[in-house]
Amino acid sequence: MNISVNDVKELRERTGAGMMECKKALVEASGNIEIAIETMRKAGTARAAKKAGRIAAEGLIVVKINEDKPFSIILEVNCETDFVSRDTHFKAFVEFVAQTALDHGVTSVEKLPPAVEEARQALINQVGENVQIRRMATLGSLGTIAAYVHHGRIGALVALSIENKELAKDLAMHIAAANPQYIKPEEVPCDVTQREKEIFIAQSVDSGKPSDIVEKMVMGRINKFVNEISLIGQPFVKDPNQSVGQLLNAAKAEVLSFVRFEVGEGIEKVTEDFATAVMAQAGVGAA
Repeated sequence: MNISVNDVKELRERTGAGMMECKKALVEASGNIEIAIETMRKAGTARAAKKAGRIAAEGLIVVKINEDKPFSIILEVNCETDFVSRDTHFKAFVEFVAQTALDHGVTSVEKLPPAVEEARQALINQVGENVQIRRMATLGSLGTIAAYVHHGRIGALVALSIENKELAKDLAMHIAAANPQYIKPEEVPCDVTQREKEIFIAQSVDSGKPSDIVEKMVMGRINKFVNEISLIGQPFVKDPNQSVGQLLNAAKAEVLSFVRFEVGEGIEKVTEDFATAVMAQAGVGAA
């Protein structure tokens, strides 16, 4: 069957697929573009499903702030390799997902509109890797919301109780760098401090010091520990001579909430010896 160049061009523009794939789909669809698109989408869904089990621990973090409303989002989208994370199509997809979430007031990955899933599957076919929209978080505040993203790898959002964009931005940068787990020391759960206390006691058993001295040593280490993982107890990254708590007190401000994402955190990456992988693909076994 004779397929026109214009039909192939239109199908490429609408699907982003390669020329030969578009021509083949048009031949199978007897020249009907709509049927060709449906066939290609079904095939794309099947290919995406096959890649779904592959580990995607690279990717990008992006943040979006709605200046007109007290609403902001932070989003992590994963792929399999650092190479694809730098791909323009992957970056455009991440921006599309984030902007769609912001425009629709979406608060979770599960609530993203169907167009996002269609775009994800199309991207998988384009880049040849598993792509996953891993997680999303939102913040709202009547004070100030600020964000900081470090090379697309680490991102932080912070909600401040007062209008102070410069301070909020500094705090977002601090959170990205220092990775606090809680805002205040008293927010650290008892099971976390108890676990650390047991570790510190075990480490002090052979010190030979009296039990009351050991107890004081352990409590001192616990106090240091909870301050290290709490935002207001940490030394401020731009001025380590003062704590974040002192900085906030001077500004008569309070951090209401924060979120920090780091690409791939918590995902167990598979490491493979390159030479072994090449030999396996070539069908060569170890001697």
